[in-house]
Amino acid sequence: MAHSFHIHPANSHLKWSNSLTPALTVASGSTVTFDLLDGGHNQIRPDNASTALRDFDFSMTDPAFGPVFVEGAEPGDVLKVEFLSLEPGDYGWTAVFPGFGLLADDEDIKAVTPSLKIWDLTREGTVKSGGGGRRLAVFKDGTGGEGGKGGGGGGKIAVPVRPFLGVCGVAPKEHGELSTIPPYAMSGGNMDCRDLSTVGATLYLPVNVPGALFSCGDGHAAQGDGEVCGTAIETPMKARLKLTIEKKSLREGKGWALGCPHYVTPRRTREEVEDEWDGDRGEYCALGVHEDVAEASRMAVRGVMDWLRAEKGLSRVEAYMLVSVAGKLRMSEVVDMPNYAVSCALPLGVFLD
Repeated sequence: MAHSFHIHPANSHLKWSNSLTPALTVASGSTVTFDLLDGGHNQIRPDNASTALRDFDFSMTDPAFGPVFVEGAEPGDVLKVEFLSLEPGDYGWTAVFPGFGLLADDEDIKAVTPSLKIWDLTREGTVKSGGGGRRLAVFKDGTGGEGGKGGGGGGKIAVPVRPFLGVCGVAPKEHGELSTIPPYAMSGGNMDCRDLSTVGATLYLPVNVPGALFSCGDGHAAQGDGEVCGTAIETPMKARLKLTIEKKSLREGKGWALGCPHYVTPRRTREEVEDEWDGDRGEYCALGVHEDVAEASRMAVRGVMDWLRAEKGLSRVEAYMLVSVAGKLRMSEVVDMPNYAVSCALPLGVFLD
């Protein structure tokens, strides 16, 4: 029987490297629990919100926790990561930092940067009915006082808590140190993919070095596709994962190998589908078209933000944050050159009034 192991908050690192000393050595098939600080290294909390952005140390961002050496893992194998449970903290935060985010160069964003929102993650209820036991992240309570810098009106807005880990990765093949901020094709890292690491999902990572040296971190209570303002609902997280090695011979016999991270999303029950917070009321969307994918993305995001300001009474920074934590940035068309089409969709189910 496989044993259970634990990674503590002190077992953190701010660079990816194949020379890191393992915090744990486990057998394939072991369950490991992780006690994770948030993506800002817990520098932002409800008790220091008034000064947190002023004192924020960016060199401490996106810590990874581990690494875990998995016995039997060799280059060419695959590390299978199963997400058994994820428990976010009682609070979270979303921030807009200078020079960071999809719209960092927009003058109206610069004018309200830096900006911070603290979320209370202890509330329960369902977005559709206001009953049940689903945790909510309330963006605005309907009084005009729940947004980021800039105030604004509008009714009640809430996002269901849907936890996942932004950082999941293994050691790179290359020698030296790599930043934990960007993701990497052959080792993962800060992928910030909302479907990749939810409870019930399975992630497959190429193994580059003996033992794989797996680490994770950057807990998110919720995030939109794109994380456009640069942050999600950042929160400390307790995670329980199962780590299993699949030998390269399993795929070699079928003529293929992993050239990047792969993942399988969890199957949902009928009750979960019926309770989907963003499906029953549709979405408001804007489509950006441009020869540059990034500029098409900006055009789409700005379009939804313009609508949120005009129709929902949100300030510019509130709209930016809401799209970051609940919007869906999608590649809609890539073949009709020279232009790309990117859509930004916001679920109408976030509006409770």
